[in-house]
Amino acid sequence: MENSIHFTLKPSTIESLQTYAQILDKDVSLLIEEALDAYFAEVQKGFLEKNIADENALTNLDYDEFWDGVEL
Repeated sequence: MENSIHFTLKPSTIESLQTYAQILDKDVSLLIEEALDAYFAEVQKGFLEKNIADENALTNLDYDEFWDGVEL
């Protein structure tokens, strides 16, 4: 199984990566890995929030709708 992906970055992105790698004293690969981890966490958070909103939309009844037809 191949563990590499080939992709192209803009020259300005490469320059920024090299600059931040120097400033933070980290390897460029580590910076990319950390950035992707943060991105994936944000996307996952968005999915979860959307899922909760969708569930709330399905169960969002007002008081009268909820108790309509219930005999106490």
